[in-house]
Amino acid sequence: MHPSEELRAKKSSKLIGKTIVLGITGSIAATECVKLCHELIRHGARVVPVMTESARKIIHEDALEYATGEKPITSLTGKVEHVYFCGEVPDRADLYLIAPATANTIGKIAHGIDDTPVTTFATTALGSGIPIMVVPAMHSSMYRHPVVIENIEKLKKLGLEFVSPRMEEMRVKWPGQEIITTEVIRKIGKRDMTGIRILIICGHTREPIDEVRAITNKSTGRSGIELALEAYMRGANVEIWYGKSGEKPPQYISSNHFETVSELVSMVENMPNYDVIVNCAAISDYTIDKRPGKISSENEELILKLKKAPKINKLIRKKFLDIFLVGYKAEVGLDADELTRRAKESMCENKLDIVVANDFSNVSENENSVQIISMQNIDYVSGKKSTIAEKVMDKIVENMNNRIRGMYVEKNE
Repeated sequence: MHPSEELRAKKSSKLIGKTIVLGITGSIAATECVKLCHELIRHGARVVPVMTESARKIIHEDALEYATGEKPITSLTGKVEHVYFCGEVPDRADLYLIAPATANTIGKIAHGIDDTPVTTFATTALGSGIPIMVVPAMHSSMYRHPVVIENIEKLKKLGLEFVSPRMEEMRVKWPGQEIITTEVIRKIGKRDMTGIRILIICGHTREPIDEVRAITNKSTGRSGIELALEAYMRGANVEIWYGKSGEKPPQYISSNHFETVSELVSMVENMPNYDVIVNCAAISDYTIDKRPGKISSENEELILKLKKAPKINKLIRKKFLDIFLVGYKAEVGLDADELTRRAKESMCENKLDIVVANDFSNVSENENSVQIISMQNIDYVSGKKSTIAEKVMDKIVENMNNRIRGMYVEKNE
């Protein structure tokens, strides 16, 4: 067994059965391709490297063969490799990923020039309709060149997708293997949430007592970020509203920040319509009138008067009667049956489509154990928060499809 097989689908099965041809050009970012190949393989993909002569001066083909278990294609032979993988043939590649892509290669593809294996694969993929994704890497002055900009826009009009680079130190830098892999999965993965507008509310609120103290809840925000990533990789149009959190939303997902319950209430009152809202935020049940300055620490006793906070899920449901609404219910020290009972009570009270319930004492930074409760059944899921996010999105898709089928049947009866 080749060493790369030890990595196969270790993170997920999102790319199982997918073949990705990886075009590598003569950018110094080519040194990152071993990591990229490994990341794609960790999600199940087969990766076939194709290299220009310039790329071979930066990274040796043996490194790519080690990374993928596939002998890199460095020249075209009588096997017509470009047709075998990217032509109008059975079992062809699912995606042609050019990473890194130099200004030179981008210009050649835009003008139909075939003088390297990478550009010939691009021409063949374009002609046969295979999706092409491009990751630019060059000096920023080259990236701003009017002709380079024109070439990129020309390729976008032809249907090529570009992964936005990271702008740093006057260079258009490699965005990182995790971001590239996320975009690849979004392009050729499940795509069962394509076009769905989904809002994830996560993190926790912070209610100021005075200028330095506050009442808050425990939440890392990690579950919300994993939910947003999962929906994004399935093709959804995702927005994140996040409170206080140790986690920051990815830059490629639209986000807004809140801190207090009142700020969140204002955002809800002015929110646009969505297809799905998932509220997994730890929102304070009580608020307090903030006192000016700092309360003296000399007092032997301090009495604070708390006020009941509005319930966000009720506000959302009142505003949008038909939205698909998912809530979270956290308790501490309950047995499974009592947790289920309270979660179902919350589902009815807040008119939730799904409620995800958990015992807070079982939560760690990266793992959790939850009940995913819908009107039809209960799923018990334990493991990484990314695994739980995948199961939650599965249940959302399943129940949305059931709702649509029910509406269709009702309409035609």
